[in-house]
Amino acid sequence: MQGISLKSLSRNFLNEVCMIDLSDIKSIRKLDRSNMLDILLGLPGQCRDAAKIAARIDLPGQYKPYIFDNVFFTGLGGSAIGGDIVKTYLSADISAPVIVNRNYDIPAFVGKKTLAFVCSYSGNTEETISAYGRIKKTGAKIIAITSGGRLKTICKQDKIPCILIPAGIPPRTAIGYMSVIPLVVLSRIGLIKNQANQLKEAIGVLAGFKNNIAKNIAKKIYNKFVIIYAAEDFLGGVATRWRQELEENSKILCLSGLFPEMNHNEITGWEDVRHISKDFAVIFLRDKSEHSRVSRRIEISKELIRRKTKNIIEVRSTGKSLLARTFSLIYTGAFVSFYLAMLNNVDPTPVNNVTYLKKKLARKK
Repeated sequence: MQGISLKSLSRNFLNEVCMIDLSDIKSIRKLDRSNMLDILLGLPGQCRDAAKIAARIDLPGQYKPYIFDNVFFTGLGGSAIGGDIVKTYLSADISAPVIVNRNYDIPAFVGKKTLAFVCSYSGNTEETISAYGRIKKTGAKIIAITSGGRLKTICKQDKIPCILIPAGIPPRTAIGYMSVIPLVVLSRIGLIKNQANQLKEAIGVLAGFKNNIAKNIAKKIYNKFVIIYAAEDFLGGVATRWRQELEENSKILCLSGLFPEMNHNEITGWEDVRHISKDFAVIFLRDKSEHSRVSRRIEISKELIRRKTKNIIEVRSTGKSLLARTFSLIYTGAFVSFYLAMLNNVDPTPVNNVTYLKKKLARKK
């Protein structure tokens, strides 16, 4: 027993005894007081609804593809992640650069030839409202996506197209609205090809999702510090989404890194982690779209990391189209974060620190 403390043994024993049975739906429902599970299960329907909403919106005649030099998203948290997904998904298929902004201010390049998506699920995100005012002054063409709030009000006053989505869910769970709506709008404008077939397959993949894989991954990363790696091309936004959901739903700190960049700095950090490596869980998100050299880099990196920790998990996308494969990984991550929340004995929906921070900020305006 040398090197293993009685305290750590007791803690590990108690953790295993107290761990919820992920097949016990009654226990899960009792802990999931805000019904996050039902919201997650509703994502296929949300994507269908998002496509219908985007198809109905009245776009003024001046929204023409040839006038746009760039596509600009501004938002925070769950309202910005749709921009990340669109950006990485379209990286090889859209001629205009796609930029995601998470700030009060905007870059100097935003101007009359910018198509700007202003995204705030609540409609009251102060950074996004600030950015909206600055974008409006540039003469950029704006499309807002919100469930209401101040953003809805000012768009009505300014006669700006505002796409209204259903209220009443956590912003992070509106991923279908925040990613599918921009894709449909971009295709309607003519900046990208029609996405109907890809979206149909993606919804089918979501509807047929089996959550046993997510349960197994949650068990493997329970009580671990999670690090998520993926190829930057096509999966950069997905890696960010995994990290955000593990943080918000599971209430854990974790990191994410992208290839090939991590091979030029972060891989060195794995040289001496012997005192803490047993506490790591490393997840590699994989897709067949990876550049051949990136695939080789990932395999070599796994070899190096495996010398420090055996807790390495690989999650591969499923589906034919890139959109379907992207959503398959997003959905897997959502359920992993949900089941890890169950193992951590926490309700996944509340984000108490975010709520506290917003209240404190409100007092200092």
